[in-house]
Amino acid sequence: MTTPSHSFDAQRMDKHYRYQRFVYDVTRRYFLLGRRQLIADLRPDPGESVLELGCGTGWNLVLVARRYPQVEIFGIDISESMLSTARSSISRAGLAQRIHLAPADATTFSGVETFDKSYFDRIFISFALSMIGNWEDVVAKSVQQLTPGGRLHIVDFGRCGRFPAVARRGFFAFLQHYEVTPRTGLMALCQRLAEEHALDLQFEILHRSYVNYAVLTRG
Repeated sequence: MTTPSHSFDAQRMDKHYRYQRFVYDVTRRYFLLGRRQLIADLRPDPGESVLELGCGTGWNLVLVARRYPQVEIFGIDISESMLSTARSSISRAGLAQRIHLAPADATTFSGVETFDKSYFDRIFISFALSMIGNWEDVVAKSVQQLTPGGRLHIVDFGRCGRFPAVARRGFFAFLQHYEVTPRTGLMALCQRLAEEHALDLQFEILHRSYVNYAVLTRG
């Protein structure tokens, strides 16, 4: 069932990306750093499952499918507009039979309800948390849907603390224009979840603190 909040967020994202989706991949590749490292680090075994939360235009999913041709691949997004673009891109790449998409809210996502899957071997979130209000719920819920030995990979904007103050203020103003808020509490949240669920945590601050990269592994 679609909840009122889900409906509102979906409409907001559809409006936000109504036109941006057509140029999203071309423009974002220059400042969404860390995505290719995340994909390289996934390393799923043949037959395992990979899920992206907030898959947007499907750019990441196409790269994952090409790099790991023997895995099951799934993606969700709350925006039907973005999913429409993703379906077109995936179809053009000849990968429609391998990549399964569905509309869903990452804050309440259930693998069983959406894909009839209880757990996933790899889950990743690439520059989506900074656009989700209840982002902490997304991370916590993702951890609960990992298989034993499964990993959650997260890449998103960092504090940019090593940037000059003027450049940092200008960049954050640019992000705010697009309703993007860097999640400065990501490390603390990952540390808490690692303690609560006996997870292994790797956390890296990359590109002069421009990007945070976290990997949570279930034992």
